[in-house]
Amino acid sequence: MLPKPFSIRPARSLLKNLFSRRNFLRVSTAAAAGALAATRATAQPQDSASDPGPNNRVLQQLFPSANAPPPTDHALPPNFWSSFSMMHRRVQEGGWSRQVNVEDLPISKDIAGVNMRLTAGGIRELHWHEADEWALMLHGSCRLTAVDADGGVFVDDVHAGDLWYFPTGIPHSLQGLGPDGCEFLLVFDDGKFSEDNTTLLTDWMIHTPPEVVAKNWSVAQTALDPFKTIPRDGRYIFQAPVPGGLEQDRSAAINSGQRNAEHFTFPMQPMQPQKSDRSGEVRIVDSSNFAAAKNIAMAHVTIKPGGMRELHWHPNANEWQYYIAGRGRMTVFFNKSAARTIDFNPGDVGYVPQTLGHYIENTGDSDLVFLEMFKAPRYQDISLNQWLTHLPPQLVLQHLSISPETLQAIPKANAALVPG
Repeated sequence: MLPKPFSIRPARSLLKNLFSRRNFLRVSTAAAAGALAATRATAQPQDSASDPGPNNRVLQQLFPSANAPPPTDHALPPNFWSSFSMMHRRVQEGGWSRQVNVEDLPISKDIAGVNMRLTAGGIRELHWHEADEWALMLHGSCRLTAVDADGGVFVDDVHAGDLWYFPTGIPHSLQGLGPDGCEFLLVFDDGKFSEDNTTLLTDWMIHTPPEVVAKNWSVAQTALDPFKTIPRDGRYIFQAPVPGGLEQDRSAAINSGQRNAEHFTFPMQPMQPQKSDRSGEVRIVDSSNFAAAKNIAMAHVTIKPGGMRELHWHPNANEWQYYIAGRGRMTVFFNKSAARTIDFNPGDVGYVPQTLGHYIENTGDSDLVFLEMFKAPRYQDISLNQWLTHLPPQLVLQHLSISPETLQAIPKANAALVPG
């Protein structure tokens, strides 16, 4: 009997199964190797702070502490930074203004600021506010006028470094002098304050029935025809000739009134700083040495490169800051393990809520100059160093677990500034 013919089907099936198994093993092995490689890659240290982008490099350079915060920063405290450089400028013939209020910096509910520039002859028209106005001259010279509630007249010139203060409702005007006008910072004791909500003389007059104004002034109504040239929102800022000499204006004003007994201006630069050493200096102006400043206190701080405004807090008021020159950084501790660090540059605004601990460090290579502003009649601060060094030593050592030598090395005075 002949054997059965050989069939190739079983062979094909066998080869198919063999290659399928080999393929499975190959794929499985590759997958396992890939999984192992992925596991190993995951286990490798990575830069968790890396940021491939896109990024605004300019802002990263201006705010390195936001881009790479110190490890002590924690949680999400509210923003306490703003800048006049970001704000819209209201530009008119004669000058411009811009402001930072609670709409721009929600944490600042009790203080707002305005930055204003007037050309030589430029006038911030006769007006008054429902908030107290404190001011620092940043550049140039300016002529002020005011009349107090007793009819007293005040006319004075202020220059870079001088201060002025007008209480609520006191009508006043500002005019830039030669050769280059002026620029100044205004601080108001109300976070909701807006330059768009001040009482302007021209705005009031053109929105009062003309027959009423004519009767009030004892003139014919035709005498008010020039009102037609006034912009429908008032003048606000406008150009005029540079005024004559100070004594000429004083004499002309006093002819119909009396010299105001209270001085609304204060020359800050000539005063001796209350605190001064190789780290910098601090000038404090409040109602104790500037009687008109009944509701706003100030510290003008200069910190040398590498120096620092020591760790401290203010027990009586929130702190509104304005940075004039240099570069700095500040960490504010918000309690409940929350802290945030932000960098500051000229024109920036900072804010520290009442009683919260903080410092300001000069991180640049030139003097850091800034203002500390408070809605309070008197300036107050408490130094961490002074507090810790005036307690029973053992109590402090038990809290901080530091050595007696470390405690002994801590400066014992409220110096305001510490060297680098």
